[in-house]
Amino acid sequence: MNEIFSSIQYYFSYPFVRYAFIVLILISLCSSLLGVSLVLKRLSFIGDGLSHVAFGAMAISAVAGLTNGTVITLPVTVISAVLLLRTGRNTKIKGDASIAMISVSALATGYILMNIFPSSSNISADVCGSLFGSTSILTLKESDVWLCLIMSLIVLSVFILFYNKIFSITFDENFSKATGVNSDAYNLIIAVVTAIIIVTAMKLVGSLLISALIIFPALSAMRIFRSFKSVTICSAVISVVCAGTGIIISLLFSTPVGATIVASNFVTFMIFSGISTLTSK
Repeated sequence: MNEIFSSIQYYFSYPFVRYAFIVLILISLCSSLLGVSLVLKRLSFIGDGLSHVAFGAMAISAVAGLTNGTVITLPVTVISAVLLLRTGRNTKIKGDASIAMISVSALATGYILMNIFPSSSNISADVCGSLFGSTSILTLKESDVWLCLIMSLIVLSVFILFYNKIFSITFDENFSKATGVNSDAYNLIIAVVTAIIIVTAMKLVGSLLISALIIFPALSAMRIFRSFKSVTICSAVISVVCAGTGIIISLLFSTPVGATIVASNFVTFMIFSGISTLTSK
């Protein structure tokens, strides 16, 4: 046990490890807060769809030779979030069909572009890193931490300021409209903030694993708690603990960071499901 603590202390003596830990904690916290509303509104798949769109946008920025891919990835993902919301409600292509169509198209386009205009000689490694996360999480700079901190503060501020409105449209959108709440605007805010979180997290945990950070903590909390507030708080705690546990396990055993965090969330979900089953008997 002392060896484990010594190893953890050794790794955290490096600034880039501390940066990675802070960024992952912030991303996990923001993802879990919005995840409760997305799961309850049955929009959890939008996270997966937008992550695929972000992959396509990232491929375009790589082809364009941009050092900061966020310049293209963020606006494209935000616009896609708006389009998914509008398309899913106002056209003949509804809900999950529109998300699947846009996400698969973006994923395929991104992969084609990365093959036609490779940014390096190892395309497989680039694609694998983009989909499942890469070692870039351990090469973060202080500027990356500040950027993540600013985006996280924006997300937390939006959630706190509009908590009551988000609560109302999550459980009864029609009643919220009847009482004068502009539900379309708040749905749009949720979609845009989700897009910001996904773009921030993509290069850290990978575009295929981001949705797990949104879905698993909320589902785990729902196994035990029933009120919106309790589920939200528990989801945030679970997400932060799993992120911290995941990165420590990754450092100790040299496993992929993103996949380890997702596995930690899955194990937590199974534990909470077991507790729910035992307590309901």
